[in-house]
Amino acid sequence: MGINLDKMREKLSSLRGGGSSSNETFWRPEDGDQDIRIVPTADGDPFKEKWFHYNLEKAGFLCPKRNYGDDCPICEFASQLWREGVDKNDESSKKVAKSLFVRQRFFSPVMVRGQQEAKSVRIWGYGKMAYENLLTLVLNPEYGDITDAETGTDLTLTYGKPPGGQYPVTKLVPRRRSSSLCEEMTPDKCAELLNSIPDFDGLFDRKTTSDVQTILDTFINSQVEDPETVSSETTKYGNNNNNASSDTNAVDTAFAELGAL
Repeated sequence: MGINLDKMREKLSSLRGGGSSSNETFWRPEDGDQDIRIVPTADGDPFKEKWFHYNLEKAGFLCPKRNYGDDCPICEFASQLWREGVDKNDESSKKVAKSLFVRQRFFSPVMVRGQQEAKSVRIWGYGKMAYENLLTLVLNPEYGDITDAETGTDLTLTYGKPPGGQYPVTKLVPRRRSSSLCEEMTPDKCAELLNSIPDFDGLFDRKTTSDVQTILDTFINSQVEDPETVSSETTKYGNNNNNASSDTNAVDTAFAELGAL
């Protein structure tokens, strides 16, 4: 029996950072230039905002507080840990707190011109600078609604580390002429494309406050050796909601340092 190439592709895809379903749904730019089109959504807002916690599990996960208004033990933990670091001039506490602060990411449905999947809609995740760039283009009367299916504009996306830079940068430049989203497609195919946008609410698992508390407990347990210390730390930082408002200014200061505001 010959080797199953589809299964081998799935294994390789998993090694590169996600299962096959994830890679079919999400798109990441490659180094260099690529032409994309932001696809319009039924609600008129193709720029979705999500808030994540990182550095606790293999992958980031949605913050229950910032996304849904539920209690978030990790936000409380990071907030109080930051305040303690400031009060005691403890840089290690501040460093851990920063790594746990909630981070904002943005997501849009896109078509990638010239790729095999060019006639399918995928989700592109990006940061604040690209988000501001997109909003600036939309609000510029010279371009207007760049997502319009008939009169919108393709974008040339340049991705990569600038000379001497440590992190990759995303640059977006609109094409000079407007164009149809569904070039060389029949109206039925175009309608099918517009209806194939993945459900944003279903992109990520929603974790309950209890789920997040368990993640936090596991994280604290991995940081200290004494189980009794773990228990007291979790009680001190994870379950105390009384100091949330008093921590706001300190946390805002930390966000400013991170460039998250």
